[in-house]
Amino acid sequence: MRRRHALAAAALLVAVAAPVATTAQASPKAQEPRADQAAPAAVSGAGAYDDTYYQGAVGKTGPALKSALHTIVSKQTKISYDAVWNALKVTDEDPANTANVILLYAGRSQSKGSNGGNTGQWNREHVWAKSHGDFGTATGPGTDLHHLRPEDVTVNSIRGNKDFDNGGSAVSGAPGSRTDSDSFEPRAAVKGDVARMILYMAVRYDGGDGFADLEPNERVDNGSAPAIGKLSVLKAWSAGDPPDAFEKRRNQLIFDRYQHNRNPFIDHPEWVEEIW
Repeated sequence: MRRRHALAAAALLVAVAAPVATTAQASPKAQEPRADQAAPAAVSGAGAYDDTYYQGAVGKTGPALKSALHTIVSKQTKISYDAVWNALKVTDEDPANTANVILLYAGRSQSKGSNGGNTGQWNREHVWAKSHGDFGTATGPGTDLHHLRPEDVTVNSIRGNKDFDNGGSAVSGAPGSRTDSDSFEPRAAVKGDVARMILYMAVRYDGGDGFADLEPNERVDNGSAPAIGKLSVLKAWSAGDPPDAFEKRRNQLIFDRYQHNRNPFIDHPEWVEEIW
């Protein structure tokens, strides 16, 4: 009898324990964000917004994908050129030192308060050079945070409005960056960042909102034309330098706090090949 009682008691314990285990497994799902909430930076990336933000683009390729993404990312809040200063102090904050920003080409961590136009300070670099399409600092492409980054004043001047390509001489103050008479090559750690910023601009600004139709091409002497190159090099840079945590965090901050649109090539780097 004692053995039967012991077996019955053991069976009861298993039956009681089973629902507890099920509850413990289910509890984390209650912490997941709702589809209508902005997802935290930790979940930013491929697939995170496919059922919401990118719903109209998923499954498309080629011109249809580019058109769908243009429609999606064109819904944005625009900020002034003056407001860009403070925004960059948030979007490009040094994770290891919150008093500083990281300079794009130089790679240096520098005080947020040392912004301006003098030697040794940092200013606002237009990765898609503003003369390529003659949009200046007008609200729109001239103030779009998805291609504006902090940069050392002197290095910014050296880059000027040059197109992007491999090769050239070392750039003083920007270790790993190189330049020649008509092109600029950024340091390896941000080559993909540069490419995805350029390709975002080509999708966002297509000539339909009063600004020039911006397009990448295979040239390095585009001057004031609304074009920038070289596309084949930019594609290789994007493939060779996938989005890292800094770039993903930056995309999320721009979405959450400022423009409320995203760079789709950070979330889906594979879409570069799908379009170009």
